[in-house]
Amino acid sequence: MDKNTIIGFLLIAAVMIVFMISQRPDADQIAQRERMQDSIQQVENERAKIKAAEMNSTESGKTVADSSDVLNDFFAKEKSFIEQDTTVSAIDDKDIQTDSTQSLAMRNSKPEEFVTIENEDLRLKVSTKGGWMHSAELVDFKRYDKDTLFLFKGDEARFNLELFNKRSVRLNTESETFTPILSDNGKTLTMRLGYTDDQFVDFIYTLPKSGYLISFDIRVNGMANDLHAESLQNFRLKWDQKLRQQEKGKSFENRYATIHYKYAGMDVKKMSENKDKTEEYTEPIHWFAYKDQFFTSTFIADKPFRNTILSVKNVNEDNFLKDYSAEMWAPVSVDESGQLYAGFRYYLGPVHYTSMKKLNQNVEKDQQLHLEQMVNLGWNWLSWINKFFVIPIFNFFLSMGWGMGLIIFLLTLLVKLIISPLTFKSYKSSAKMRVLKPQVQEIEAKYPGQDKAVERQKATMALYSKAGASPMSGCLPMLLQSPILIALFWFFPSAIELRQQSFLWAEDLSTYDAIITWGGNIPLISKYLGNHLSLFCLLMTATNIIYAKFNMDATNTGGSQQMAGMKFMPYMMSFMMLFFFNSYPSGLSYYYFISTLITILLTLSFRKLVNEDKLLAQLEANKRKPKKKSGFMERLEQAQKMQEQQARQRAKENSKKRR
Repeated sequence: MDKNTIIGFLLIAAVMIVFMISQRPDADQIAQRERMQDSIQQVENERAKIKAAEMNSTESGKTVADSSDVLNDFFAKEKSFIEQDTTVSAIDDKDIQTDSTQSLAMRNSKPEEFVTIENEDLRLKVSTKGGWMHSAELVDFKRYDKDTLFLFKGDEARFNLELFNKRSVRLNTESETFTPILSDNGKTLTMRLGYTDDQFVDFIYTLPKSGYLISFDIRVNGMANDLHAESLQNFRLKWDQKLRQQEKGKSFENRYATIHYKYAGMDVKKMSENKDKTEEYTEPIHWFAYKDQFFTSTFIADKPFRNTILSVKNVNEDNFLKDYSAEMWAPVSVDESGQLYAGFRYYLGPVHYTSMKKLNQNVEKDQQLHLEQMVNLGWNWLSWINKFFVIPIFNFFLSMGWGMGLIIFLLTLLVKLIISPLTFKSYKSSAKMRVLKPQVQEIEAKYPGQDKAVERQKATMALYSKAGASPMSGCLPMLLQSPILIALFWFFPSAIELRQQSFLWAEDLSTYDAIITWGGNIPLISKYLGNHLSLFCLLMTATNIIYAKFNMDATNTGGSQQMAGMKFMPYMMSFMMLFFFNSYPSGLSYYYFISTLITILLTLSFRKLVNEDKLLAQLEANKRKPKKKSGFMERLEQAQKMQEQQARQRAKENSKKRR
């Protein structure tokens, strides 16, 4: 070993000796450490006593602790070895104490009890375990199998309030036993988690005389001096719910099941219905909703949540659709007595446009809930048709007390009568093209071949211009009536009024009416049709094929240039509707069946009204009249002239190349 190496080792040894001496505890630190060891040993002894008591009480049928001891460990007043000047600047999961002593102290083995509060529409069963709702039953509704309709029941839903003391020890209310306090009128239930008479946590439920909007308040009394600063500013809440299947068509119901939410002062948004997703929203959120096709569990904050994490996950379980989860931070207020509180509301009920919209009445604009925006009425530019035309008429028919089959028929008839002038104009335009067809064929014979396509098109357009006909005039009326037809496509699947309403063979107009069902999986067939055939959908498909035939006969004006394959396209499209609509509500298929049938009848009546011989004579008379060209025709002729010039230029260039 050389000299430099020896010197290096000596220096390292010297540094280590100095470090050890500097880190050696003094007499006070040694005494404090001994006191800590004694305290830890004392806690271990108490832990053993608690465990022994728990085992003895389990054998004897007695409980380990009563409600007065629930918060002992949270306040931890018996743990004198904890230094009083200990401070924590922020709460983090890694700082949370979760030793087994705390777990045992927080555990309460009192038997679970239930308290029921109800009004005309809603029945809630609240559990003393966690102080939250054990079940929510909608009195006036039934599941598709006629069973009781619960939005959730038992372990399908969980709610937790998290509080932290100054040592970051966590209190989870979901694991604690509450004491119920019911008001004299039976409409207000207070679930109390108490430490002393002056220190407690209250969950307060208040039901109105009727309706689905209930009040829910959280109040924390006498605990401000023991709580961490974060818990003094925000209540940390978590709400999980497994979404039940309520309708017969599970896959179709799943299309409408997702989480909706509303930013404070803004419109309603929603998460994806198809994808598993977790999103964190830092902007204030007024409310969020766990929604299926026709029902929702909505959590509304009096003061918008400051931070919210929402999660939706698809599940592959019988009788369930999705797993919903939410974690949120609710702002805390302080009343005159120093009590901490946060106010909320739950809407536990049907997704019904009219009744939800009424909740906005007599409410300041910035505080309006707009829960009705959860009703899927189509894209924004289409939804106004449903809001201001379809729904008012539909509600008027409902007020007459008529059956749902008759209401849909009358609604369809009214819509067809309103758009019938447009339908007639479209038919008349097609009739003009049809009576001019022989003259168009003469032009095609005069200018045969692809090299004379420009001359043929120019002569054809000149004929239409002189006669006062236009190929485009029949398309515009069809486009104008399309928004109404598309709006109704969105309306029927979202109309809860159709739910469990029967008509003819259809027991429930809000879902499919299976006339044939089968088990197992048939490749391709089961994927697109499901394991059933719907009768109204079959009737709708048949009438669409018939109408396609009528429509082709009425619009067959093109001549020899029409591709033969295109003749079968309307039939193919009509047949594809069977696969598309087979799982849709039978009420929607019934509407389209009646609508198409009325259209066929209107077409037959138009044939009686429009005399094609007189129409041709009128067109011939138009040819002799001086006619001012429309802007569209002028632009079309200019385009044709440019096309002719380009064709001649290309012909010259090709001729030069051949030379």
